[in-house]
Amino acid sequence: MPSQNRFGRRNFFGSSIAAAAAVAAPAQDTFDFDTPYSRVGTDSTKWDAQIKRYGKDSILAGMGISDTDFRTAPVITAALQKRMQHENWGYLTMPESFRESIINWNKRRYGITIRPDRLLLATGVHPAIISALRAFSPVGSKVLLLTPTYDGFFGDISAAGCKPQECPLKQVNGQYQLDLEALDRRISHDTNSLILCNPNNPTGNVWSRQELTAVGELCTKRRVVVLVDEIHCDLVTKGNQYTPYSLLENREVVNNSVTFKSASKSFNLSALKAAWMFSDNAEYMARIAATGHSGDINTLGVVAAQAALNEGEPWLKQLISYIDGNHEFVAEFVGKRIPLLKYTKPQGTYLGWVDVSGLIERIGASEKAAKLNQGRPAGARPVTAEMVVQDFLVKQARVQINAGTNYGQAGTGRMRMNLGTSRKTLEMALSSIASALQKV
Repeated sequence: MPSQNRFGRRNFFGSSIAAAAAVAAPAQDTFDFDTPYSRVGTDSTKWDAQIKRYGKDSILAGMGISDTDFRTAPVITAALQKRMQHENWGYLTMPESFRESIINWNKRRYGITIRPDRLLLATGVHPAIISALRAFSPVGSKVLLLTPTYDGFFGDISAAGCKPQECPLKQVNGQYQLDLEALDRRISHDTNSLILCNPNNPTGNVWSRQELTAVGELCTKRRVVVLVDEIHCDLVTKGNQYTPYSLLENREVVNNSVTFKSASKSFNLSALKAAWMFSDNAEYMARIAATGHSGDINTLGVVAAQAALNEGEPWLKQLISYIDGNHEFVAEFVGKRIPLLKYTKPQGTYLGWVDVSGLIERIGASEKAAKLNQGRPAGARPVTAEMVVQDFLVKQARVQINAGTNYGQAGTGRMRMNLGTSRKTLEMALSSIASALQKV
C-alpha cells in the first residue's frame, strides 16, 4: 500500500526514496577527514579543470573552486547504494518526505519554521536566484551586491538580463563591515533586488542580527527585495553564530525577503543539484513560481540530500570542527612562515580570504597586469594584479587559488583559498607557497 505523509498526500514511488535515504551506514563515532582523497581523473573542476588549463603536473593542490575534498558522509553513500539496487531511472514524483526533511532540518538546527506551501525546490541555488530575479527585477534593471561577494552572482544577474551594482564593504583594521550610507546612495529608481550572502563568500563575515536588520530595514524602506543566500550557514567557526535572516524580529523586513539554501556546501553535494528557497511572504513565492521556475531535482540528488538532512549531523559536526582547525592551522602557518601574506581567521565558511598585497608589490604584479592589458581587445575582461598572482602561484608553487577581483572590485589585494581539504594537503600547499616566496 502507498504510504501517507503528514501533508495528506499518498506517496508511491517516493516511498522508495525515503527508504533509501533512511538507510544508515555502519555506526561510526569518528570520521576520517585527514587522509588525502584524490579527485584527479574524475573530471573535478577544482582539480582536473586546473590541470587542463595549466598543464600536466602543474597542480600540486587545487584550492580554488568552492567544494571539499573529503569522502562523503557514509550515510549518503549507503542511501545511494540502496537506491541503485533498484535498476530503473524513470520519472520521479517528488516525495513529500524530501520537503519534510528540509523543513525538519531547518527547524531542528535553527528554529526556522518553513511553511510547506511557501517552499520551492530547485536544481541549485543559482537557478533559484535567477528565477527570483526574473520575478522581482525587470530586464535591464540593477541588482545590488555587497562586494567582495560570490562571483557566481554576477552570472546569475546576467542570466536574468539585469546589471550588477556593486556596493563595496568597508575595511576597518583589516576587517570587512557594512557601509549603509554607500548602500543607500546606490539604490536608484531601477534597483529592485539585493543579493545578500550570509555567511559571506569570500570574506567569511557571519552577519550579526543588528547588521542584517539594518540592511533589511533600508531595503524595505527603499522597496528593494532582499535575496539571502545562506548556503554556507552550517559552516561557522568557533565563537561565532549564524543568524537566519528569516528569524529577524522585524517581520516587515522578513516578509521582504527570500532565503536560498542547499546541502551542497555542508555535505559537498554540488554535483547532485538539489536546493530550496522559502519565504514568509506567500505572494513572493507565487511570483517566483509564476516565472516558470522548475524544481525537478534528479532522483539521486533527492536521495543524497535527504540522507544528509536526516542522518548526517554527526558527520557534519566533526567536519565543522576539522575546518575550524584548518583555519587555525593556516593562521599560524602564514603568521610564522609566509611574511609576504596576511591571514585572519574568518567567522564562517571553509574559505580563506588571504591578503596578498605584499606579494603583489614584491613581484610587480600591478605593472605586469598593466602590460598585459596593452592592446587587449575592447570589451575583454582586464587582467588584474591578483590574476597575475594566481598564475605566479601555479607556476612557482603549483598551488591554484582564486584571484580576489573575481568577487568584485573590492577584492583588490586578496585571494580566495579553499581550506576544505585534508590538513596534510593543506600543509603541503602552504609549504610549497612558503618555499616559492622565499625566492622572490
